[in-house]
Amino acid sequence: MSNKIDEAQVQLVAKLSRLELTENEVSQFSTQLSAIFEYIEKLNELDTDNVEPLAHCLPVHNIFREDVPRPSLSNEMALANAPDREDEYFKVPKILDDNSGA
Repeated sequence: MSNKIDEAQVQLVAKLSRLELTENEVSQFSTQLSAIFEYIEKLNELDTDNVEPLAHCLPVHNIFREDVPRPSLSNEMALANAPDREDEYFKVPKILDDNSGA
């Protein structure tokens, strides 16, 4: 496989992605993508037969605590610093209007 990504390939991918690229961007991306593929080819030369696959470079342990009910804030304490409230609820500005299509 050729490692060189030409400008026609970049333009095709841009068209499929519905991206408008300048000629300068097409040229720049062609160079950058070619360099990435060259690096990947270098990595493919490494002998990884005795390397165990892993999802993380460091050991990962379950850090989640037990899901145990605990006391929480009362409504009054939670709403104490609310900028606006209505009864026992936070009052927030309306973000949808009749023309939103939602």
